[in-house]
Amino acid sequence: MTAPNTRGLSEGHKGHLAMLAFSALVAGSFSLGAQASPFVDAAALTALRFLLASVLVGVAALAMGKLRAADFRAPWRYGILGLLMALYFVLMFEGLRTAKPVSAAAVFTLTPVMAAGFGWLLMRQKLTRRMAFALALGAAGAVWVIFRADWHAILNFHIGSGEVIYFWGCVAHAIYAPMVRKLNRGEPAVVFSFGMMMAGCLILTGWSWPAILATDWAALPAIVWVTLAYIAVIASALTFVLLQYASLRLPAAKVMAYTYLTPSWVILWELGFGNAAPPFAVVAGLSLTVAALWLLLEDGSAPVKDAKGLPS
Repeated sequence: MTAPNTRGLSEGHKGHLAMLAFSALVAGSFSLGAQASPFVDAAALTALRFLLASVLVGVAALAMGKLRAADFRAPWRYGILGLLMALYFVLMFEGLRTAKPVSAAAVFTLTPVMAAGFGWLLMRQKLTRRMAFALALGAAGAVWVIFRADWHAILNFHIGSGEVIYFWGCVAHAIYAPMVRKLNRGEPAVVFSFGMMMAGCLILTGWSWPAILATDWAALPAIVWVTLAYIAVIASALTFVLLQYASLRLPAAKVMAYTYLTPSWVILWELGFGNAAPPFAVVAGLSLTVAALWLLLEDGSAPVKDAKGLPS
């Protein structure tokens, strides 16, 4: 199998392809994470995840000749990004203890709205009216799924504790996208990812050290190790690089717009595991998120450049 030829594509198109792959790969974390979360401490598992992903990305960066001492000046930048992603993943696994994978994935689709706000605050990235409408449409679809297509639950604002926990993780994720662009000083995506993951690993190891020592790793069921392998190699090492790559080529709102595809991918993962499909009313809400993605990607307005001269 050969890699697709992207030489004729613009940098923006390459960013879109990276996020399409991101949305498909990250969806597996929800289905696998929900199965593994009852058996292991979230922070301890995430620390190990960051460690394995750091090794993989670090070896790749070294083999590519990308690692330079100059890329690690101002290491506080990696600390900020590592903390944000550590918060996201720990709260994701905590939320999946009670939230269903499709519902959690719907919470994830709220990140484009938040990313747009943080993109404006941090980078002064502006929204067109079309983009604002698309984000509102996607958020409406996400809310419909999160409340399980129940008008009474929406009116009473009855939402599960798992979804609430994961929401705060998504806030951290939404801040992360524009922060990558703000803090990057020309480092390649693979190097920036390596620095962020190493910082996240150090932060989580210090935080969860008692839980790491208390965990009987040899007694954990196979699903935990399968999940760890997937989230470390696919949903960490690879998707981090894809996210970094896209964040340097697309505005924060469009980067995060691809999260609108995640619930649809999660449904396919759930069907693959033999679980039942969600009710049609829930699927109708997901269709709004897909429509929102289309509107965002078809936004034909001229790109606005931010303070670094990058298209917004």
